[in-house]
Amino acid sequence: MTLDWTAFTPWHAAIGGVIIGLAAAWFALVNGRIAGISGIVGGLLQARRRDVGWRVAFALGLLAAPAAYALVATVPSIAFDTGDAGLVVAGLLVGIGTRYASGCTSGHGVCGVSRLSPRSLVATLTFMIAGFATVFVVRHVLA
Repeated sequence: MTLDWTAFTPWHAAIGGVIIGLAAAWFALVNGRIAGISGIVGGLLQARRRDVGWRVAFALGLLAAPAAYALVATVPSIAFDTGDAGLVVAGLLVGIGTRYASGCTSGHGVCGVSRLSPRSLVATLTFMIAGFATVFVVRHVLA
């Protein structure tokens, strides 16, 4: 994936981060649950009847928000620097890492770090180091 640095707008990123933080805090205060995507979506596979509704609503919201945005603004184009095999491998690695870390980047990075959870601090640091190392190896060693 390539990032167009000339179009990078730090204010938009900061505002988006604040909105995500407020939404995660609201979700925790109102529902007593962590807004971690892997836990919410994964819970649909083995959900109890009373848990299905809010999980489906959350997942549909993840899909509906960008669709609603596309109605009022131009959606930026996304270009991947790899083929389908690279995306499949990346997805599998992220999935395996999510299982080992007992949560995803949204659960640990947004919700866990804000609660000063030691497990989330370690998981987020591990995610970041693995990401930096992967980019370095792919861009500078294998290129």
